[in-house]
Amino acid sequence: MDMQVRNLTAHLNHCRETKSCVLATNFYNYETLSGILQAASQARQPVILQLTEGSIRYMGLQMAVSMARTGLKAYDVKGWIHLDHGRNAELIRQCLDAGFDSVMIDASEQPFDKNISITRDIVRLAENYKVNVEAELGYVQKPGSTYDDLAFTDPGEARLFVEETGVSSLAVAIGSAHGFYKKPPELDIDRLALISSLTKIPLVLHGGSGIADQALLEAIENGICKINLATEIKNTFMQRVKHDTGSNTDIDLRNIFPPAIEAVKNLIFKKLKVICEGEMIV
Repeated sequence: MDMQVRNLTAHLNHCRETKSCVLATNFYNYETLSGILQAASQARQPVILQLTEGSIRYMGLQMAVSMARTGLKAYDVKGWIHLDHGRNAELIRQCLDAGFDSVMIDASEQPFDKNISITRDIVRLAENYKVNVEAELGYVQKPGSTYDDLAFTDPGEARLFVEETGVSSLAVAIGSAHGFYKKPPELDIDRLALISSLTKIPLVLHGGSGIADQALLEAIENGICKINLATEIKNTFMQRVKHDTGSNTDIDLRNIFPPAIEAVKNLIFKKLKVICEGEMIV
């Protein structure tokens, strides 16, 4: 199927069938968006452009969507726009009306039955829009929490969750975390493989920043079809800006930002090279 007409759910299902993966990248401004799209264009690989509630507040919903759509066209990149960690129906409805290709409802901190109920409602809401709906089961550590907060996804609950909600894809907790890692993460690949066999839908790995290349490849081999990358993008951009502003007195942001954009581009290209091993056409 041509990627231009394939929706994200179909693409993720194709990834599951072929044991491949798509990189999902958060962007925060024009500069990070440009770096991501330059890398995807060079690698000739599709990407998912993700927006959080915070990024939407910062840029404005219509502005952010317009930037993403214009950027995809300008760089000739096949891609989709996704709401990352949506927590309320009103924001999700606004994103659907704005033309998002995919939305995430994150009720993972709610009790299991409540998570099912909330997610089911969002799946029903999204039916008329024909978009991908992602949910999360288990607890993927968030910034400021500790490893004691981890609650790995239970395979049996995952199967029931998918059956009861009809969700398109599922983010699972198997040892990754949002933000910076305090120690090298260890992914529970056996758990992942069992969840994949029981749910039979594309699985998502949140907290892709800082995970070893080999671990990412093992995760893809065992059911991960979407890998989220956010922290490394912010950190790469800001570290380069700090370095450059600390070493000169130039106040022209048009001179300061391009090296940071290039740093983001190099980061994304390397990530694509890892997870799209054997598919790169450079």
